[in-house]
Amino acid sequence: MVYQEQSDASLKEAFNEKGERISPQLPKHVKNFLIDIDGTVCDDVPNEEPERMGTVLPYPDALLMLNKWYEEGHVVFFFTSRTEAHREVTEQWLSKHGFKYHGILFGKPRGGNYHWIDNHIVRATRFKGKFTDLVVKNHEIEVFSE
Repeated sequence: MVYQEQSDASLKEAFNEKGERISPQLPKHVKNFLIDIDGTVCDDVPNEEPERMGTVLPYPDALLMLNKWYEEGHVVFFFTSRTEAHREVTEQWLSKHGFKYHGILFGKPRGGNYHWIDNHIVRATRFKGKFTDLVVKNHEIEVFSE
């Protein structure tokens, strides 16, 4: 099995401007990847058809790129709308195809149109059919008014 718990060893203590401890942070060069499964690393399989979850084929470029990021020391988590009832078939499928990852978060809300609000830096990359190395581009974003 290629699943591996994320090590807390890479987390660094952090403090706010008052000197109070806050949530630890990864080094700047390490990314926390949260990656969808259905429609992103394989064809889109709805929860209503779980029998397809074990037979769908992975996108080859997704497997190569995710495993590359894992080997480079980044944290790779799957974040899926599949439910806990789909855990076994999902973990077996990931193992069968050789995905390297640190964990899976089940129960992502369905329907898309995600708007993530967090106190940490969040970068979003919309999957449009092919995994490649990431590049930096500037785009218009929504922010809180001051």
